[in-house]
Amino acid sequence: MKQIIECVPNFSEGRDLSVIKQITDVIEGVPGIRMLNVDPGYATNRTVVTFVGEPKLVVEAAFLAIQRAAELIDMRHHKGEHPRFGATDVCPLVPVSEITMEETVEYARTLARRVGEELSIPVYCYEFAAFEAKRQSLANCRAGEYEGLAEKLKSTAWKPDFGPDIFNEHSGAVAIGARNFLIAYNINLNTSSVRLANSIAFDVREAGRIQREGDQVTGKIVKDEHGEPVRIPGTLKKVRAIGWFIKEYGIAQISMNLIDIGITPLHKAFDEVCESARNRGIRVTGSELIGIIPLQSLLDAGIYFLNKQHRSVGIPDREIIKIAVKSLGLDELAPFDPEKRVIEYLLQDENNPLISLSLTEFTYETASESPAPGGGSTAAYVGAIGAALGTMVANLSSQKRGWDQRWEEFSDWAVQGKSSYEELLKLVDQDTDAFKLVMEAFKLPKGSDKEVIARKNAIQTATLKAMEVPYRVMQSAYNSMNLIEAMAVQGNPSSITDAGVGALCAAAAVSGAYLNVLVNAAGIENKVAIRELLDEAENLESRSRERCATIQNIILSKLKE
Repeated sequence: MKQIIECVPNFSEGRDLSVIKQITDVIEGVPGIRMLNVDPGYATNRTVVTFVGEPKLVVEAAFLAIQRAAELIDMRHHKGEHPRFGATDVCPLVPVSEITMEETVEYARTLARRVGEELSIPVYCYEFAAFEAKRQSLANCRAGEYEGLAEKLKSTAWKPDFGPDIFNEHSGAVAIGARNFLIAYNINLNTSSVRLANSIAFDVREAGRIQREGDQVTGKIVKDEHGEPVRIPGTLKKVRAIGWFIKEYGIAQISMNLIDIGITPLHKAFDEVCESARNRGIRVTGSELIGIIPLQSLLDAGIYFLNKQHRSVGIPDREIIKIAVKSLGLDELAPFDPEKRVIEYLLQDENNPLISLSLTEFTYETASESPAPGGGSTAAYVGAIGAALGTMVANLSSQKRGWDQRWEEFSDWAVQGKSSYEELLKLVDQDTDAFKLVMEAFKLPKGSDKEVIARKNAIQTATLKAMEVPYRVMQSAYNSMNLIEAMAVQGNPSSITDAGVGALCAAAAVSGAYLNVLVNAAGIENKVAIRELLDEAENLESRSRERCATIQNIILSKLKE
């Protein structure tokens, strides 16, 4: 697995698309970099760019982008709704896979040093890359913004971490850091009042508001024993928020940074703002996501709203995401396309997997002269269909009239079914991939003794893998029978034949995958090593037949009543 980091630079230009394109062109010009999202904002006059790649490539692309932005953006003429102090305002690096935060910090500091030394731009390192506690906060680093930067640079307390302490009036300064995944999220209000929007922001953000005596607007500021203002904390941890007016939309928004979605997820922030707004006579009309979002955040939101509606959560991800989008109003200001906004979807392998094919295409591909996909992939797919049928019965049962009190029971069953069919769908491609590895191993050279041994070992390793994948198909398909039998006994009577077909599909998947286990086992020289797996597979296949017969008898007896 490669080390992957994400970079989310924010450039102080959101209106001139030609300038934005020149900056993104240099990023995409670095081989190995994948652009995920470019999100310009007219009112904020700011563009958030998101790209990923291996760490050294990301550092190179980020440097080139900061260099290009410094050439194209003149901060002396910049105006916008968002706080900023440089042409490239912030440039965080985010660990995505196979890399620690500590390693990401080193890459962030390497980038910061290079920007400071080669571009003569003052650089402040923030969040995990900060060299001192007060610089962990981006707000502290950017305090005073561009207009106050000249004075700030004169202070020894705010000497840049890298680069000159001389005011660069053309490019300003840049904050470079390493952080966890952050969601930039705006919530739309049915008001144009920035004052009211800020009041709501102060209610919810972790920093809250400064405490005053009497009137909270005009009253005297309350100070502690050290002379520092006392703050009334907000209701949401790990959330930053301000209110602003967006001329482009003609509304006020709560602009939020959710800096730890494990503590305050998207849906919790949304609902808390809704409650604060309602208490102030304001209504939330929708929301707006800036940049991209992890899949789990949208799924968590969709599940949260489905639970509030007493509806089954064992439905496909795409349906859960639809509920999330509509519940949060993410499509109020512009269409929301999950394929372009969810990081996992953007990082999907660009090769077309079998499970992305239509039923017709899958059938044609199977019928072609190629040996793959074959029986193993088909068994996994049939098993997935069986588990999906059981899941369907659970979902229909959760909505049956008169069974309102049982929705959670059937929702839990549907979640189990969803887990089964999703696992089996993954195994459709894994079976074909395993077969291809065996074929590639047989093509290895066998001239020298060393090559013969290496080829033999590769064949044995690949064949063992090709045997283990169908065994996992057997396990998953058999496990789905728990759901299917429960639905035959307890589910919506109108759908018991669907459960019956599901049982037949599950049993066919187990038996079909068992054949693949056996055919691959024939190629394994060390029979002792696979004896236990073969015994378990034989037992599983036998129990699957018996269980399928039991389920069919249950259904037939009910149909004859």
